[in-house]
Amino acid sequence: MPAPELHSDLLTFANIVPRLRAAGCVFAEDEALLLLSEASGPAELSEWVDRRVTGSPLEYILGWAEFCGLRIAVEPGVFVPRRRTELLVSEAVAILRESPTPPAASWPGVVVDLCCGSGAVGVAIASQVPGVELHAADIDPVAVRCGRRNVARVGGLIHQGDLYAALPSTLHGRVQLLAVNAPYVPTGALRTMPPEAREFEPRVSLDGGADGLDLHRRVLLEAAQWLAPEGRLLIETSEPQAAGTAGIMAAAGFAARTVHAEELDGTVVIGTALAACARQPL
Repeated sequence: MPAPELHSDLLTFANIVPRLRAAGCVFAEDEALLLLSEASGPAELSEWVDRRVTGSPLEYILGWAEFCGLRIAVEPGVFVPRRRTELLVSEAVAILRESPTPPAASWPGVVVDLCCGSGAVGVAIASQVPGVELHAADIDPVAVRCGRRNVARVGGLIHQGDLYAALPSTLHGRVQLLAVNAPYVPTGALRTMPPEAREFEPRVSLDGGADGLDLHRRVLLEAAQWLAPEGRLLIETSEPQAAGTAGIMAAAGFAARTVHAEELDGTVVIGTALAACARQPL
């Protein structure tokens, strides 16, 4: 039996936008344009619109997410990079550009993207600071498989495992910049997240424990062992949780400062080991 003919008059911008808007898509016009421009033909476009209307994240449908001006490959079951995380990248890039690699080092500056998901943070940093030695790590095998496609584009490596257990031991004491976008949503707040995150993204990439800071505590337990003497630690958090993240960082022996970008709704806590602070001239 032949497949039913798709009527092109039902797949126009004017018809797609109301369907997306009725489904709760805030940026229905922008999404319709993307679907129309990226679909290979009417059959795929029809399928994509149906998937979006039923709640599937746009990025899963397209197969990529825009992040820091790059197309980052994503697939179902992988955390979708958020625009707020661009603050983490911009702060990391500024630090790397201001902090030359120590003269005695025989390697490029080492950057680690911990809890990397798709690898978006590390890839964006390496794209803006050529020459860094990028390592990314995540506990989720689906994320590692997806992230490998992205990280390979900038010559980086990706490792699977639980936080630092994933990293090669040769990185001990060598990491110039440790960028962390670990889950920080409190368990009780997961139910308030948008359905496309709550129902489609893996819980392990969202749930930060009772106060959202469980992973931040675990990251700080070993961070000093992995950082180079002048290394920096950057952790994305939320504005209400920033004081908690900074307090955990201070208790672990770091001087902490918090950066917030209102236009991105992004918050990052930046840590410098107190020993390194003491070596800096006043």
